[in-house]
Amino acid sequence: MSAVTGEPAVREAGTAGLTPPAAADLDRLLLIRHFESALLRLFGDGLLSGTTHTCLGQEHVPVALNPLLREDDFTFSHHRGHGHFLARYGDEAGALLAEIMGRQGALCDGVGGSQHLYHRTFMSTGVQGESLPVAVGMALRLRRAGHGALACAYLGDGTWGEGSVYEALNLAALWHAPLLVVVENNGIAQSTPTERGMAGTIAGRVAAFGIPYLRIDSIDLAAVRGELAGPVAAVREGSFPLVVEFVTRRLGPHSKGDDTRGEDELRRARAAGWYERYAAAFPDRFAAADGFWRRYVDDLVAEVSARPPAYWTVR
Repeated sequence: MSAVTGEPAVREAGTAGLTPPAAADLDRLLLIRHFESALLRLFGDGLLSGTTHTCLGQEHVPVALNPLLREDDFTFSHHRGHGHFLARYGDEAGALLAEIMGRQGALCDGVGGSQHLYHRTFMSTGVQGESLPVAVGMALRLRRAGHGALACAYLGDGTWGEGSVYEALNLAALWHAPLLVVVENNGIAQSTPTERGMAGTIAGRVAAFGIPYLRIDSIDLAAVRGELAGPVAAVREGSFPLVVEFVTRRLGPHSKGDDTRGEDELRRARAAGWYERYAAAFPDRFAAADGFWRRYVDDLVAEVSARPPAYWTVR
């Protein structure tokens, strides 16, 4: 059966070949990559407080999805959400960095920090499993408004150990919520391989609720977008939930410097990632864009670092 009908479906995007990325897509990918890399450097230099979780290796997921989302769609993110934000609001990179650094011009006056953001129709939280029940409620509200908007909620594979996920999916299926659930399965929950902490599969758990399901194992933005455009449109038109599982690779640590994986495993993950593959497939174009965004983020870090502390920190 197909996802368009609202009945369970399992499909998989291919991985062969790469479509040349649009300039805007490549720009956004590289902005996120260098933004996240800069955060790790700032932590290493002792210039950031608290914690942060980067999305290195997973940048292609929100970049592929962003053109399929409307301005009035709501996005609910998690602890590893900088890329989700920048995919939608790349022109607000300075405000996001200021939020993380506690500097003036911050998105939330420096109160939210890295994990707890609120901006327009974007919200994130560091509490595992918290976003999905809220996303279901928002999706139902959007359905009642009748404008075809949806709620998009991001989950990691580790969050499928939270009971709130299943309560939310149950209500979403019963009450026909226009909800897009994006699962970034990077194969490791903090330091525990997913297979050691999850019995069965995400597909099997979704099927128990009769919810349509797609599996994406590709870093080709055009291929991913082509696979998802129809099902996402159907969620709007038919008002039902859809779960999309992306097979991803987390290149950075869980948080700052706490990576327990060996160099061989990390090397294989990097070789399969979008950054290395796009660089090899389109070397001249990639190198020019990569250099530009590396310099852009370096300049942004210097500018934000020179700002005074956010107002709330000095009251």
